[in-house]
Amino acid sequence: MAIRLHAEIEIVIESIATIVITFGSLAMFAYWFRYSCLLILSARTSRDYAASIAELHQLAFAAAQSSVRVATWEDLPALKDSLDRDRYVLARLLEQRSGSDDAGVENQMLHAYYSVMKFTCSISQAFSPAAARHALAQMAEVLAHFANVVGECSSAAA
Repeated sequence: MAIRLHAEIEIVIESIATIVITFGSLAMFAYWFRYSCLLILSARTSRDYAASIAELHQLAFAAAQSSVRVATWEDLPALKDSLDRDRYVLARLLEQRSGSDDAGVENQMLHAYYSVMKFTCSISQAFSPAAARHALAQMAEVLAHFANVVGECSSAAA
């Protein structure tokens, strides 16, 4: 009886340890992923193409970057929709310029980061407009990065 009880306790301890390790690993991965995306976004090019690409293709992310700080709760869905439209346009431009859908791990990571921020915005919009505004600002930052990539590809091809 004592041996059986000891074996059950070991199983419970192993299960708890497995759960702790799993959640710890997921938390570390999420931290690494966010930190890596923020590092990619903080890298600056020698020339900023974002404004010219936004103007050329009538994209709203540049205006959204400045207006998101003062956006009201009612403005958030329209801002999110305009950023989603810009993402679609920039994804097609990247595809045309690079010859493939998502050239590079960095772009794939940033597409995933954009999706996470979009989900965060959707969830937080209901209870925290400040958190939704922060997520929208991060989404606009990703789009500015993509516009810079498009501009670099265009200038390299010229």
